[in-house]
Amino acid sequence: MPGTSHRQLASVFAALLALAACSQAPVLEVPQVPVSASYKEAGDRALAEAGEHRLPDDWWTLYRDEDLDALEKQLIANSPDLAAALARYKQANASYQAIRSNLFPSLSTALNAQRDRQSESKPLRVLGPNSPNEYSSVTLGFGLGYEFDLWGRVSNEVAAGRALDAAARADLASARLSLQALLAETYFILRGLDGQVQLLTETEEAYLRALELVKSRHTGGIASGLDVSRAEAQLEATRSLLEQTIGQRAVVEHAIAAQVGVAAPDFSLAPRTNVIVLPAIPVDVPSTLLQRRPDIMAAERRVEAANASVGVAKAAYFPQLRLDATYGYQSTEFANLVTASNVFWAVGPTLFLELFDGGRRKAEVARAEAVLDEAGANYRSVVLGAFQEVEDSLALLDKYRQAAASEAAAVAATQRSVDLSTIRYRAGAASYLEVAVSQASALQTRREAQDLDTRQLRASVQLIRAMGGGWTAPTGAPGSAAATSR
Repeated sequence: MPGTSHRQLASVFAALLALAACSQAPVLEVPQVPVSASYKEAGDRALAEAGEHRLPDDWWTLYRDEDLDALEKQLIANSPDLAAALARYKQANASYQAIRSNLFPSLSTALNAQRDRQSESKPLRVLGPNSPNEYSSVTLGFGLGYEFDLWGRVSNEVAAGRALDAAARADLASARLSLQALLAETYFILRGLDGQVQLLTETEEAYLRALELVKSRHTGGIASGLDVSRAEAQLEATRSLLEQTIGQRAVVEHAIAAQVGVAAPDFSLAPRTNVIVLPAIPVDVPSTLLQRRPDIMAAERRVEAANASVGVAKAAYFPQLRLDATYGYQSTEFANLVTASNVFWAVGPTLFLELFDGGRRKAEVARAEAVLDEAGANYRSVVLGAFQEVEDSLALLDKYRQAAASEAAAVAATQRSVDLSTIRYRAGAASYLEVAVSQASALQTRREAQDLDTRQLRASVQLIRAMGGGWTAPTGAPGSAAATSR
């Protein structure tokens, strides 16, 4: 009976619709990475509990340096690298929005007007042999199409796109943090070179006075010509070192200009030698690092995207169901086109299943699973690398702090050596060689002490970057709860 067949068709159709929530994606399992209770290199540093302390978004303000603060703001506003990272995120977001549109029906319209001529020998000629050879055709139509999400193909595509969009957003945050940290490090190198220039300038002046002293003693017959040569050599070597350091400072200044998006000829930073205080940086327990670093979240979201893509690949083995409908008007002329007598319409489902593909779908599933394996391995690598970076920075900060105390003692000792050797030289109890050796040693230790200060500042920036700066995973982000429990 016709009614029975219609009911059977409707039953089949309803059963297929009930399968729309069936996803072929495997259960999401983010790779497990062992997490220690504390950092090995933390030493006597007190570790905060999860969420107890958080670096500010503008973490560079901890250094209380107005120039650095202004440069970081300029970086955010003008950096071409940051602008490129933002553009990459916009591309990923646009791709996600395009994929998401597959969740909704598509609606289209078309207006076609044409003049036709049909062949006189056309088979089954319209209206028989007396029909006109030439006629007009005007069609106004609307089309509606929708794919029912059987087996979760569409929803998994959307889930993968959403995860990749979140990964791109985290990539943007990671790029911003990296650029901010690089700028801070470069700035501290510049200020360290300012200190070196000041030290070498003061040393040049001191060596010039020493040369005048030696020359006057030589004129009086007290000092030898060898002493004069040694004093001159030491002075010129210091001048050479000074010019080299000034050149290095210029190169670093040019690098800062490029980072903040300014042409190097139009950029300058006045030399400054004030002491930049090393801030106290709060360090959380290791487990919080999984929510504190944007690159870890990006890697986790890519695991989620790859997992959903496996479901898309597996869904290709099952039929696709589309519902298409058309509605419109057709006539031989524009006049009175939109009338009831000119209406045409069609509606009906299409069930499509590929029966043979030569192994293409099997290969696609294997490829998707391999991509998932790769994403999982990359996630583990990023997490392990993050722990390494924190441990490295903690170790450097601790050892640099201890080294700085020894270096300060060395500076004081070499200065006493200079004072004593100068007194001995004036008294005629020592040659100028003893003075020159003491001065060279004092200059070297003072330069090393200044360089150590710069390295401590850079290590602190590296620790801030390793800890994720002021970034935290968005509340309610997919996978964040799972990450917390690992």
